[in-house]
Amino acid sequence: MALCGEAHPEELRRALLQLGAAEDPEDLRPPETGLVMTRGRIGGDGRPFNLGEATVTRAAVRLSGGETGFAYHLGRDRAKARLAATLDALWQVRGRRAAVEVALAPVAARRAEERAAEARRIAATRVNFFTMARGED
Repeated sequence: MALCGEAHPEELRRALLQLGAAEDPEDLRPPETGLVMTRGRIGGDGRPFNLGEATVTRAAVRLSGGETGFAYHLGRDRAKARLAATLDALWQVRGRRAAVEVALAPVAARRAEERAAEARRIAATRVNFFTMARGED
């Protein structure tokens, strides 16, 4: 599901077309947008505090075979949430699980490339500090 959250809507549409998913799933929970409170900790281990609110869209669908799919993602794109929920429901069908993963492989490759590029940009600005011993022992 993290992969669907990081995908662009057109990538999700392409994945569904590749899977030949012709059926239109039933909406258990139509796509809706709301706010969630994000929490933080000072230093990673301090007392938690409310950092702020983030916009989240969620959807839940059911296929004709009874499989259900859910999706939550940051932002307001309701169509993307429904597409991601549909892919989640298709992944629940044991016979289609591998095909869904293959259909989403281009998204995984794109995200891996983006992460590597970001790591290279960060590494270029890294400063390695070291301690020199003074001769004042």
